[in-house]
Amino acid sequence: MSSLKLLLIDDDRLQHTLVKGFVGKFRTGPWEIDNALDYPAGLKKLLSDKHSVCLLDYRLGEHDGLELLREARAAGCNVPVVFLTADSSVETDEAAMEAGAMDYLVKGEITPRILEHSIRYARKLADTLHQLKQLATRDALTGVFNRRELQRMLAEECARSLRFGHPFSLVMVDIDHFKNVNDTHGHQVGDEVLKHVANLISGQIRTVDRVGRYGGEEFGILMIESSRTQALEGMRRIAALLAETPCIVASTGLTLPVTLSAGVAEIPVDAKTPEELVAAADAALYAAKKAGRNRVLPAEPAQPAEA
Repeated sequence: MSSLKLLLIDDDRLQHTLVKGFVGKFRTGPWEIDNALDYPAGLKKLLSDKHSVCLLDYRLGEHDGLELLREARAAGCNVPVVFLTADSSVETDEAAMEAGAMDYLVKGEITPRILEHSIRYARKLADTLHQLKQLATRDALTGVFNRRELQRMLAEECARSLRFGHPFSLVMVDIDHFKNVNDTHGHQVGDEVLKHVANLISGQIRTVDRVGRYGGEEFGILMIESSRTQALEGMRRIAALLAETPCIVASTGLTLPVTLSAGVAEIPVDAKTPEELVAAADAALYAAKKAGRNRVLPAEPAQPAEA
């Protein structure tokens, strides 16, 4: 049985000895304990995402655990954290929860049973919150981001691009002749085609990029720090791969060729706002479909107003 990893961040070496003794009496496990004695080492280990749960001291010399946890959460760390503190006040409890802790324990009251229960509760709560986040941000059919989350990330990336002067491109994608698939083979086969396209795109984009289902058979791809030229090159490679990779419906043995049309727009070249960027990429997508489908086109340069 593989061991579970417990991270203890505490500047008191005696606390490390006590926790090791408590963990040795757990009914579940086995547990492997990893220690950190200060803020920098603790943050580095917590951000590694190699631990099942973290016990975090409320006081870490000149810093405090709240500061460390906020920094970790801001960096995307989702490891469940239990605060250890000598203070049992309501204010401490609320501050810990607001910072992202799953539970907190008063050091003088900790027993093996209480600690084991708190760790189990923290892990279960973290799993539940993760599932709720998945439901809120992911498309149920394809597993990619849903439209609301895609629009949120789009606004965030547009603001970052304009602030720091980095290029950022949006690709709007439409599956060619998708209505014919549903009309000819039924919606279950149509669902398989949607999942096929979503999986292929997800497997080909960079880890920093994002793909979401915009609606129906349309997808949006956020290409981070990519110029329109770079996004065009990447999207054309994906489109060519899709054209060479038919969708195989396992339940029926049906093999369907699938192609896509796409439009690419860049901020700030083609737009200055998220709404303008979507409109520019959509216009390029429409042009690709009008030109015969199975192609990727850039947004047309804005025409100067007539005098």
